[in-house]
Amino acid sequence: MNPHLNPHLNPHPTTPSQERSRRRRATLLGAAVTLLTEGGFNAVTHRAVAQRAHLPLAATTYYFASRDQLLAEAFAQLVETELATTRDWITQHGLTALTDQVATADRTRQLGLWELYVHAGRDPVLQHIARRWTDGCVRLVAETLALPETDPRVRLLYTTVCTLWLEHVVEQRPLDQARALLTRALAHATEGTP
Repeated sequence: MNPHLNPHLNPHPTTPSQERSRRRRATLLGAAVTLLTEGGFNAVTHRAVAQRAHLPLAATTYYFASRDQLLAEAFAQLVETELATTRDWITQHGLTALTDQVATADRTRQLGLWELYVHAGRDPVLQHIARRWTDGCVRLVAETLALPETDPRVRLLYTTVCTLWLEHVVEQRPLDQARALLTRALAHATEGTP
């Protein structure tokens, strides 16, 4: 029996139009993330997103009432994606290999993330999302080191990684010195831990 027709099989039935609506919204949001990573903050407009998604402009304004909402949701999706990618990388390679992740990451994507992170200083909604990024990264470091998130060594290591990452992405500095600094910071962070 079709679960959409029997509420006992599916307590939250969806109609084909609801599913289509979800897909269109996801397509628009994906287009916004792509534009953000390719061209930065100024590249994301309702018109540009609609064109990239191959949907009418009215679809963009229907799902996202304002450009601010569109940017906030694109930033939130980018943050969640980057946190998941970083978690997977640390799980597979360890914290010492984070510089290798930075080296292989899509530079335009990273620039988009950092550009929005800085812009968040002027926008309280984006600031909330930026804090999710920071808190998520701190949590990853704490879990990996088996330390509480409040331990100053966790925050120091996170700050070191972010600074090296930002230098590489923005200034395109070589990573040799970054690897040495990360190794030293990690050694300091793990002193006296079991």
